[in-house]
Amino acid sequence: MSDIQAMHTMAARGKFQAVWHVLVASVFILLGLAQLPPQGQAAIDTSRLRQAMQAEYGSSGLTLANQWLTLIEQLRGLDVTTQLSRVNDFFNNQVRWLEDADIWGSSDYWATPVETLGRGAGDCEDFSIAKYVTLKELGIPNERLRMIYVRARVGRSAISQAHMVLGYYETPAAEPLILDNLSRSIVRAGQRNDLDPLFSFNDSGLWAGASTQSRADPMARLSRWRSAIDRMRRQGIH
Repeated sequence: MSDIQAMHTMAARGKFQAVWHVLVASVFILLGLAQLPPQGQAAIDTSRLRQAMQAEYGSSGLTLANQWLTLIEQLRGLDVTTQLSRVNDFFNNQVRWLEDADIWGSSDYWATPVETLGRGAGDCEDFSIAKYVTLKELGIPNERLRMIYVRARVGRSAISQAHMVLGYYETPAAEPLILDNLSRSIVRAGQRNDLDPLFSFNDSGLWAGASTQSRADPMARLSRWRSAIDRMRRQGIH
């Protein structure tokens, strides 16, 4: 890499890090959040979850449910770094990436972990939701986890596409660690200069960037999140 290329890379990375910090420090949007279900740690009713998997996906679904629940028990009480890595690897290995249209016949469907494992396939939102739920079940506080909606640049081109990752925040103002179905490596956001963050959310709030021009519709997507939470409750995830 030439000196000029290195300078451009460093400048781009610095700008990206600044965007992440703006995102963290941005305004907490209240509109529509009153309709979200109450926040709290995930609590899986294992018996109900197994019944849901057996009823919907048969013995193969039940096997995957048991593998997921076994992973959770193995990771309880371990350090956060290990939990993040193992959870990221589990879903990246168990789930194939497919478009929603191919899985659900819908252009944008946010699946529950039960649905994602049962189908053995999901898109970026489904990976992020499954990892989020699992890490909450392991006791990681809700305020340290956010699903982050981004624009992801493809290769070295200027083309970008909608994408979602999961962020782990050691403190509210920290630069998050990024869990991504496109990568096994968990790195700080500033090292992902291929991602342009738009907004982030969890089951207690929505945080938007400082841009005056909206490039996404957070509330439309939160309606899908509410729907996913409702289905999770019926499947034994509270």
